[in-house]
Amino acid sequence: MHIDWDTLLCAVGLAFVIESIPYVLFAERMRPVLRSLSDQPPAMLRGMGIAAMCVGVLVVWLARRMLA
Repeated sequence: MHIDWDTLLCAVGLAFVIESIPYVLFAERMRPVLRSLSDQPPAMLRGMGIAAMCVGVLVVWLARRMLA
């Protein structure tokens, strides 16, 4: 299996950029949001994580299919 390191590093960098957007745009609102997330049970957080991963995989699959 060949790993395209340039693409991988670009994807990781883009993930950092996307993850930071709420902190930049809604800095005042992030503390209450993070507090409410910390109050959620682990099963709920896992479910949210799995849902986010599924959406991410779907986006990558669609992008690769449309751009190929």
